[in-house]
Amino acid sequence: MASPLEFVLSIVQCLVDSPEKVVGRWVESPEGGRVDVRVAPEDRGKVIGKGGRNIQSLRRLVSAAFAKDNQRIGVELAE
Repeated sequence: MASPLEFVLSIVQCLVDSPEKVVGRWVESPEGGRVDVRVAPEDRGKVIGKGGRNIQSLRRLVSAAFAKDNQRIGVELAE
């Protein structure tokens, strides 16, 4: 399976109009880690979704995908 960073970036790139501007970084923490994602300003709404549904769905998907490794993975949309 791909790393959490690669996994998140591949999904976010499918959501946005400018996939070449999607940048992510992995931040390590004692309980797992976090993926910080940056997108073009005009694509932020597409990643967040109506009422935050897209970003919440992405977080749930990442949590489920990496739960078997006993990792807690967060996803944040960076400014």
